[in-house]
Amino acid sequence: MLPRENTGYVALEVLSKADKFNHWMFSAIKPFSTDNVLEIGSGLGNISKFFIREGYTITLSDIDAFYLDCLKKDFSANNNVQAFQSIDLQKKDFQTEYENLKESFDTIIMLNVLEHLEDDGYAIQNCRYMLKENGTFIILVPAYSFLYSRMDKELNHFRRYTSTSLKSKIIAGDFSVRKSFYFNFLGIFAWLYGKILRIKVLPSSEMSFFNKLVPLGKVLDKIVFNKIGLSTIVVAKKQSSKSA
Repeated sequence: MLPRENTGYVALEVLSKADKFNHWMFSAIKPFSTDNVLEIGSGLGNISKFFIREGYTITLSDIDAFYLDCLKKDFSANNNVQAFQSIDLQKKDFQTEYENLKESFDTIIMLNVLEHLEDDGYAIQNCRYMLKENGTFIILVPAYSFLYSRMDKELNHFRRYTSTSLKSKIIAGDFSVRKSFYFNFLGIFAWLYGKILRIKVLPSSEMSFFNKLVPLGKVLDKIVFNKIGLSTIVVAKKQSSKSA
């Protein structure tokens, strides 16, 4: 069985070999992640594996049966992986379909997923449904409309965000924003390079080179105080029913 989106699979395969970059992303969200995590859109487990190695209780999910099979193959032996779920955040009557997941998780992470969903507001509402009261919601998305490129189109991205636009979406979904920041300033130049050359698929050689530059990327993010970057991250809390 093959994945639904071959371009996305190629990108995930390329990223799977960029361990320094993946660990950097994991480190950016780890301080906000409590136990009992649901990862939306786990893909090939490029970030999942770091949560698993550090002993988090985690549920892995994806909408694509191909990726679920890969996740089961690679992580079924890990006792802290609670389940493998097929979750479609765009599913009509989501709350009825996934009633068993209501208020089940302390943390939900969604990394490079929201931009793939046509109705992002509905997806955010459905994540709220699965979070426990005062649960944490962590979202990472690609930043800045001016960076929208052929790669975005091939990856079926509906949009790119700013910190402000993402926060507005999350607040509208009845969350309170606790922290927002940008990630990977250096990556802006790499993405612009791909946009200018009209690159269709994430190139493995360029990603391998960028992976080696991660220490520089970390320094640059500190220099710009995470005020600009290729991605934006928002950490939010599910408001209690009393304040909703």
